[in-house]
Amino acid sequence: MKASVPMSSVRYLLKAVEGQGLDRQAVLDSLEITQDEIEKSESFPAYRYGMLYQKIMWLMQDESFGMLSGGKVPNGTFRMMCLCIIHARSLSHALYRCSDFYEICRGPTVKPVLIKKGRFAMVTFAPLDSSEEGIDALVEPESKEQLRTTLSMWHHFICWLIGRRLNLKAAYFTSERPDDVEYYKTLFQSEVKFNQHANALVFPASYLDMPIVQTEDGLRGFLKTAPYQLLVMVENDNSLKSQVMAMLGKDFSREMPSAEEVASALNMSVSTLRRRLNDEKTSYQHIKDDCRKEAAITYMNAPQLSINDIAALMGFDEPSAFFRSFKKWTGMTPGEYRKSEEYLKFGKTMKRS
Repeated sequence: MKASVPMSSVRYLLKAVEGQGLDRQAVLDSLEITQDEIEKSESFPAYRYGMLYQKIMWLMQDESFGMLSGGKVPNGTFRMMCLCIIHARSLSHALYRCSDFYEICRGPTVKPVLIKKGRFAMVTFAPLDSSEEGIDALVEPESKEQLRTTLSMWHHFICWLIGRRLNLKAAYFTSERPDDVEYYKTLFQSEVKFNQHANALVFPASYLDMPIVQTEDGLRGFLKTAPYQLLVMVENDNSLKSQVMAMLGKDFSREMPSAEEVASALNMSVSTLRRRLNDEKTSYQHIKDDCRKEAAITYMNAPQLSINDIAALMGFDEPSAFFRSFKKWTGMTPGEYRKSEEYLKFGKTMKRS
């Protein structure tokens, strides 16, 4: 089971690369991505999409590339924002700090904004206080792909901060209803509305009181793989398996939800969850194991990460426990894997990226 993204997301990035005057073919060659893959594939492996995104952000020297920002954000900005908010006392406090940070950092003209109304809260976007333009003028030129990527990344980032999935009530878009609306539903696992007054994530306000569970130690490993954990990480279909994968996400430094919690979030009983997954020839435990195995291999393919870094990203307190689990998943110890042909192939590619 490999998490993937639709090829439209890949083509969007490459079109943006060409629009900025970069050599599209050189970018593809550096990551050993062939033209046939771009033209003939229906989906693209999520970890390779993350490598492509990371490569382009580095070449552009713009950490907001592909996202709604209204400007060019220098590399290193995201790290400083995380350091500013990671010690916040709650999610609401962190989100308010995010908005303040955007007011003083160089590059963007758009900032995230938290709005609370009764039982629900909304993260949306607004121009900086110093801007003379309204948000409509800043958003209008942006593509549907960019708006979807922006909301998806902010959703995953909030999930990472609180160490659990932020279950949305709805995702709002100002754009027209797209042809691939089912992918939006799979991605956000919520109601999706178009032709709205704002681009926003709507969720129960109770999440705002949740503490920030991440630490500076965890942040270091997170940043080494960014934006991997913030990108699209689900299969592009309507299966229950995809819904469960979306709920699990890619942050395995936190405790995984139980089958009971997943079933409740999907508005079904545990027995129904098990029966329907069995109909798809899988199980909750199998999905969890496959997701963790895929994440572990992805991290192992990143030469900038030490084994201790990976153990922490995978939620293991002791590297020895990670060694045992990795051998159970792959039949190899981490050291043996990094001497294998698969690592030599992908590790070499990631070093060049």
